[in-house]
Amino acid sequence: MFTGIITDIGHIRAVEQRGDMRARIGTGYDTRTIAMGASIACDGACLTVVALGPDWFDVDISAETLSKTNLGAWAEGRRVNLERSLRVGDELGGHIVSGHIDGLAEVVAMVPEGDSTRITLRAPEGLARFIAPKGSVALNGTSLTVNDVAGTAFGINLIPHTMQVTTWGEVAVGDRINLEIDTLARYVARLAEAG
Repeated sequence: MFTGIITDIGHIRAVEQRGDMRARIGTGYDTRTIAMGASIACDGACLTVVALGPDWFDVDISAETLSKTNLGAWAEGRRVNLERSLRVGDELGGHIVSGHIDGLAEVVAMVPEGDSTRITLRAPEGLARFIAPKGSVALNGTSLTVNDVAGTAFGINLIPHTMQVTTWGEVAVGDRINLEIDTLARYVARLAEAG
């Protein structure tokens, strides 16, 4: 489990196509504190560490993950949001995030709003019903509050701090963003269907 609070920006050092895709990610984390098999959210996708070096870790990315995420576009030099998994007693600053990407949202508009940036995204039709004003979503691993919803479109505001400490400062209109809907919204909708 994760919180959607990004704690490092990694750099893709290498991508290798095998049966699955393997990526080497450079990190500022102390890799001596990362166990083999540990889960790290990489742009929101929960991935398993399969190799470690002094300032890097490797992950394998399955065809299923590639089909649901933007990780297939990873190339050497790309920056990615990173978050290590929660430990008992950690502060829960965002919201509960599983690291299981539901689909891709497309950035359709970016407009300055005061010092912040207002971003409008379009969710896939099947996921839009889970997104509610003042609810939470994880986008490229970042826990964000939904400001408004209109059909499949929804808006978020990013403060300058978020733009600086995540990869959101590099996002542009047309980009496809990893979307994880709020777990609570998923279960509430499922209960409503059953009722």
